[in-house]
Amino acid sequence: VQLQASGGGLVQAGGSLRLSCAASGRTFSIYNMGWLRQAPGKEREFVAAISRSSGTTSYSDSVKGRFTISRDNAKNTVYLQMSSLKPEDTAVYYCAAGISYASTGYDYWGQGTQLTVSS
Repeated sequence: VQLQASGGGLVQAGGSLRLSCAASGRTFSIYNMGWLRQAPGKEREFVAAISRSSGTTSYSDSVKGRFTISRDNAKNTVYLQMSSLKPEDTAVYYCAAGISYASTGYDYWGQGTQLTVSS
């Protein structure tokens, strides 16, 4: 599966933004999906995950209550709705797909989209 993330940009602190990740192929629904991010000088970290049927979601403590992951299997797309954004959310955000539901160890990765949150 090929993944294309989009929707990043420059946002003021406290603002909202929605990232999208479009997947190619007809097998999108078999994959668990996740969003991860990497800030400058830091390691890539888990942000959120969603199971194949959207029945299970997980979030890192740093975004819980502010971010919402969702997916539309008919559109082969996973979303990350972000609100109450903070400067520390600034990072390149990657979407990923995997057979296993996990915070790491994904099988396929998108190219990343940059989010910058200004204070």
